[in-house]
Amino acid sequence: MSIDFTTATFRDFENIKDFNIAQRAEIFYEFLNFMKSNGHMNYRLQNTTGTNSVVNVDIENEKRDYVSFVSSDYLGFTQHPKTKKAAIEGIEKYGTGTGATPLIGGYFNYHNALEARIAAFFGRQQDEAAIFTTGYTANSATLQALMQKEDLAILDMAVHASVHEGCAYTNTKTFPHNNLEALEHILKISEDKFRTKLVIVDGVYSQDGDTSHIKEIYALVKKYNAFLMVDDVHGVGILGKTGRGTLEDTDLLDKVDIITGTFSKTFGSLGGYVIADKKIASILRFQSRQQIFSATAPPSSLGIIKAIDLIDEEPEWREKLWWNINYFKKGLNDLGLDTGITCSAIVPVKIGDPHVTGDVGRLLIERGVYTNPILYPAVPRKDARIRMSVTARHEKEHLDKTLNAFEDINNKLHIAKK
Repeated sequence: MSIDFTTATFRDFENIKDFNIAQRAEIFYEFLNFMKSNGHMNYRLQNTTGTNSVVNVDIENEKRDYVSFVSSDYLGFTQHPKTKKAAIEGIEKYGTGTGATPLIGGYFNYHNALEARIAAFFGRQQDEAAIFTTGYTANSATLQALMQKEDLAILDMAVHASVHEGCAYTNTKTFPHNNLEALEHILKISEDKFRTKLVIVDGVYSQDGDTSHIKEIYALVKKYNAFLMVDDVHGVGILGKTGRGTLEDTDLLDKVDIITGTFSKTFGSLGGYVIADKKIASILRFQSRQQIFSATAPPSSLGIIKAIDLIDEEPEWREKLWWNINYFKKGLNDLGLDTGITCSAIVPVKIGDPHVTGDVGRLLIERGVYTNPILYPAVPRKDARIRMSVTARHEKEHLDKTLNAFEDINNKLHIAKK
């Protein structure tokens, strides 16, 4: 079997008929070298300085500073002196790790404080939170613990991969992105056929940067006696009058059944959380495999508690972020570039052709701008784009440098919409 590397994507190497693991690894390695030879390998590059608006990256043993749009540290809290100080104090008091799973001895008082703080942040003091070591496992482990073969998970097709993985042991149906008519049809025909019906959506979607039609979805969920889970990892800290995300924007903070999220974006650290009724939270603490078999968050997590406080204490970071978003997006649109329907800190430049998108990524690198080309299967095959995350740490000069680079590239490759 041969694979055309010029049209191939990572998905083509997930399983190759009649290839054993060594043969599959060999041809995949050849594909990676092909991508490198074309300058399309904007992935797994070595950052030598840490997350920021400008980072030093080692590419083929050549270190250089780049304006970075690859981080979801939207408010720049990974570099905030107060979060770093709190994380260091946590390590000094407790050490570098927990040494055990939360079930058998790895549960500390700072975990309890973090759970209480994140629940209170969303105004859910009557509910409880369970925390996980990543946002990915917050979704996957939670859904595996809650949803079984008698149940039905109903997913917006654009939800995160962690949600799909979490539904491996239950029945699933998907509906086209934000298509309320399709969602209602599924709810109607499934009304009496399953023990639990759980609708799962994102607050902000990670590739287009658009928001879920949560208010209308919530009404449908309640109409058909289902439950609603919202993963708002890209909305919290950015959207909402006080940074509580899409649920604050829609007055649903106290109504959604399950809220999930991550500490690795707005809160500048690592980990995930699930907020739900305390009885559901108890199932997660004692039935979730990640809570039983995996060590829990390290003491540096004290930095997360400080980051949660900073959302309210220093709203100027969110104000700066929105100035940057609006300025950058307008600049791209003025060049005729297609940023889609984004209304968040995620700004895509839609190109379509995967190979041209790879070339744009290469030319941006050459001009000192670090971005990620996003290809199938993360997006449809003909909807490739350059995906960028704007942060509060970007300065106008960084945005202007990037806009100038896009203008030059457009003159060369003609990527603007007609």
